Amino acid sequence: MSGLAPGPSDAASELKGLPPLRVEGRLRRLRDRLVAAGVDAAAIVEPANVRWLTGFTGSNGTVVVLGCGEALLVTDSRYAEQAPAQLAGAGCGGEVEVVVARRAAEAVAGRLEGATRLGLEDSVAWSEQIRWSEAVEVETVPLTGIVESLRAVKDSAELARIEAAAGIADTALASVVPMLRPGITESHLQQALDGAIRSAGAPGPAYDTIVASGPNAALPHATPTGRRLESGDLVIIDIGALVDGYRSDMTRTFVLGDPSDRAAAMLEAVERSQAAGAAAVAPGVEAGEIDKACRAVLDDAGMGDAFVHGTGHGVGLDIHELPRVASGSAATLEPGNVLTVEPGVYFPGFGGVRVEDLLVVTDSGCRPLTLHPKTSLVPLPA
Repeated sequence: MSGLAPGPSDAASELKGLPPLRVEGRLRRLRDRLVAAGVDAAAIVEPANVRWLTGFTGSNGTVVVLGCGEALLVTDSRYAEQAPAQLAGAGCGGEVEVVVARRAAEAVAGRLEGATRLGLEDSVAWSEQIRWSEAVEVETVPLTGIVESLRAVKDSAELARIEAAAGIADTALASVVPMLRPGITESHLQQALDGAIRSAGAPGPAYDTIVASGPNAALPHATPTGRRLESGDLVIIDIGALVDGYRSDMTRTFVLGDPSDRAAAMLEAVERSQAAGAAAVAPGVEAGEIDKACRAVLDDAGMGDAFVHGTGHGVGLDIHELPRVASGSAATLEPGNVLTVEPGVYFPGFGGVRVEDLLVVTDSGCRPLTLHPKTSLVPLPA
């Protein structure tokens, strides 16, 4: 469900009514974190982190942060023109030097003289760690979550893109709900949803859209199949849109016709659980408390054992970001955090229910970004 899509230019963003993305100050904030961690240089390779720090959206880029206050973006010749233009457009053209080379380690080795500890992201392959160690005589140390923790607090331009993506997903889902009828296949609905997302102005979905009906709805991350919907089915639809690299995430569960007593109880319990979790979202709250609020409702309903995944996660350039919203998570929420609250229950052979909203933490509480109604009953033609 992750990946990084190229973003449009500032001019295109303005045409869509979105403020331009600017990255000034982000490298300085990263350097402060590196100093606190005792790291005097770092190599950043995760595409979302590279983009967040510099504005560069190419598929091959390494940001090398030097202790002297310099920073380099190493990329290959395909991006020799794109990289400087995107850095200038994002506001760091004078702060980051573009180096065109095949291998970052060898290209910047001479610039790392005097460094003693080089931070590498967890995703760097072992062979690449060896390459850095051989190119420069430094100790390599992990940079676990340092950039990601900075990305967890969104600025106004980032929030504008996430909110636009959420609005597109709302529109797409509303346009497809009338198609929920016995006989239509999960795959057909997925294709219709993806088409509606594009028709509403997004380049595509934020991740693989989920449509799961009947027994398939007991699989939290089911892949749409050729199964045809039937009367009485529970139908989970998990949908998000992509706008200028930023993502949204929402789940609604529908029932075709009159629900059975069991399905009605599941819907009622999950909707109450989701409401309790959303009500707990506020600045200063530990993320684990949100998970606890959701689980308490489902435990009281006798369905706690059927809630088999975490309550939520951050959303931004990646579909799964910090903060992690799960049992024991001690992350403290801050204004600007964007996160999901998505409890669900799943009973093999019968079906499942999940309700998910995307929320932004505000100074006084939170605000939902996904606004599609949670009303789940789909009346069938007489």
